[in-house]
Amino acid sequence: MGVTQEDKELLSIFRQPDTREKGFTLIVRKYQEKLYWHIRRLVISHDDANDVLQNVFIKVWKNLDNFREDARLYTWLYKIATNECLTFLDSLKRKSALSLSDMESGLANKLEADPNYDSKKIEWKLQSAILSLPEKQRTVFNLRYYDEMPYEEMSRVLDTSEGALKASYHHAVKKVEDFLKNH
Repeated sequence: MGVTQEDKELLSIFRQPDTREKGFTLIVRKYQEKLYWHIRRLVISHDDANDVLQNVFIKVWKNLDNFREDARLYTWLYKIATNECLTFLDSLKRKSALSLSDMESGLANKLEADPNYDSKKIEWKLQSAILSLPEKQRTVFNLRYYDEMPYEEMSRVLDTSEGALKASYHHAVKKVEDFLKNH
């Protein structure tokens, strides 16, 4: 599945020296909200999500000339965003020398610190359940559940086979269901 006609037009604007910044701005406008929420679900905090999103768009600006149009622009952007999230989470672990479970409970603490947090509301319970998942399952669950990304596309974003992704999603769904029943 290649680039959509609309994205081809945006890329064409970007690739012209005199309209490069305009093209980039149009790409940012089109994708920033979707990317923000994808990032936010992985890093939890609004400020962290904004920082990661800024890094994503810096990488996009530097590498957009190298984008081969054999995949959708959306897939390429999600791959960069996912990798930036994983890099950010790894740096959190290294900075604080936290174990994985300590880092995940740190993310849970950020969620609970949100002024709107209410553990009785289902959307907050769901977020807590998702945070209880291992990092890879959490990423797969978010891409499939929230972004409704097809496994074929997810396979390109995460460099993992479709079969492995389906298994990860299945395990994640079971864990989320168990969490919601027991909490």
